Amino acid sequence: MAILYILIPIALVFVCLAITVFLWAVKTNQFDDLERRGYDILFDDDLEKPQHSSQTSSKKAVLSSNSSHDRT
Repeated sequence: MAILYILIPIALVFVCLAITVFLWAVKTNQFDDLERRGYDILFDDDLEKPQHSSQTSSKKAVLSSNSSHDRT
């Protein structure tokens, strides 16, 4: 029963902290545009696309050199 004297104030502190963080997020307009960032991932055309042909050929060269060392 004595543990309730500790747990109830701790719970109240966490509730007050959660309310404070929520109000801060609302005040600083964190919830204004919820969809834009989701669409940024889908339509991210401004990044350079990696060149797969040069990467795969270098990987094959490394693999073939490793396998030749394993045979000796």
